[in-house]
Amino acid sequence: MEHGHDLSGIMKFATSPAWEEHLSLVLAEHLGPAMEKFGFEDNELTDILGDHWDFVLWNCALEDLMTRAVGPDGLNIVDEYIRRRGWNESGPTKLYMRTLRSSMTSLYEISEVEAGIGFLARDLIRGGEPVRVSEQSASQTLKTWDRIGVRIVFVGGKHLLSGGVLPFNIKAADTLIATLRRAEGKRDPRAILALDDDKLRALPALFSTTWLLDVLPLAMGRTPEPALHNSDGDEILFHRLRFPFARGATHALVAERLDTLAALQRETTHCWIWLGEKPVLEAKSGSGAVVWGLTMLDGTPVLGNVELKGRALILEVTSAKRAMRATSLVTDTLAGLVGAPTTTVQTVDEAIAALRDQSHKSATAIAPEIATPLIHAELDRSYRATLDTPVAMLGDVTPRAAASTAAGRERLSAWLKYLENLSDNQPDPNNPIATYDFGWLWRELGIEKLRR
Repeated sequence: MEHGHDLSGIMKFATSPAWEEHLSLVLAEHLGPAMEKFGFEDNELTDILGDHWDFVLWNCALEDLMTRAVGPDGLNIVDEYIRRRGWNESGPTKLYMRTLRSSMTSLYEISEVEAGIGFLARDLIRGGEPVRVSEQSASQTLKTWDRIGVRIVFVGGKHLLSGGVLPFNIKAADTLIATLRRAEGKRDPRAILALDDDKLRALPALFSTTWLLDVLPLAMGRTPEPALHNSDGDEILFHRLRFPFARGATHALVAERLDTLAALQRETTHCWIWLGEKPVLEAKSGSGAVVWGLTMLDGTPVLGNVELKGRALILEVTSAKRAMRATSLVTDTLAGLVGAPTTTVQTVDEAIAALRDQSHKSATAIAPEIATPLIHAELDRSYRATLDTPVAMLGDVTPRAAASTAAGRERLSAWLKYLENLSDNQPDPNNPIATYDFGWLWRELGIEKLRR
């Protein structure tokens, strides 16, 4: 971190014969559980995560050592270094070392980021009001509602980050907090943690371990992409069937017959939704599959879409079995009005690649001053509709309903922060999605005070 305090002297001192064993023991606490679980040696960590994260974790261990009393005489490396080598350090650097000596790692949530200047950081473990952190480099990359495990110290009238900064995604952050709750004997996932400074000061290795257990599977290629299944239990394969109109067929004649099908619900003059029957199938536990698909508000699954376009009927479904069912349904119902279909198939990866390509072409084809208001207006419409739609992350209730209870408002806050963080974390900071302002959603739901 760019705060002007050079710790290279104490870093070198930590690897001297008097302290290298103590540092090795602390490193083992930070890295050992992950090494044992994933079967690698500490000298392999650079190859797995890269030089940067190897150095960050080494910093986490060094900062941990700086807080400890070791050996039969209860020596502290900061005290010993300043006593022996302090003449070679500036006053501010020695003050920074002494401040780190009494510091503790905690989990912070980031808000109000000013690139190149700093941000607000709220302690998710100890609570309290957010503090303003002065930080040039990290503020260039951190986004609103990012979470980091780090030591924040107050030196020279400013709050500063230490060098051991670990970025936590929402899943890893929740895992860390759940672990701390269990350690405190709290069963309620909403219970407020009441860790005092001494308890938290003893737990920095837990942050490194939790972070490593989250990032290593992907880094080591041990996280297979989950199979996507539709609500019938079939693996997702996007099928687009084009039924050409027969001679003499018209939109009116085709639409009249489609309206006789109970399974089709007309949406517009040219579009229908193909509906299935409840209940929607859920992925079997331990199957590694994820159920993906659209449902109506009452839970009825959407099996596909039908559209009359030009001289053809276009039907889109998400599996080969549905494509066969759809072909039978359409040919039986529209006998004499349509011919045999032509089918195109896309895998999930191919569909995602196509969407990205289309998005890139759209972004380059439309000037930002035109695209941004259009995309923002569309996002406004989409999120406004979502306010009255059940959301799984809210316990399958609508955002408006969630706002009526204290527990619901807390879930709402977490949900909106999740959406806002996803939006903010775009590769291009000028992307219309990245510049979208979620403030109106917080105000609409009456929870603006929780946006901190």
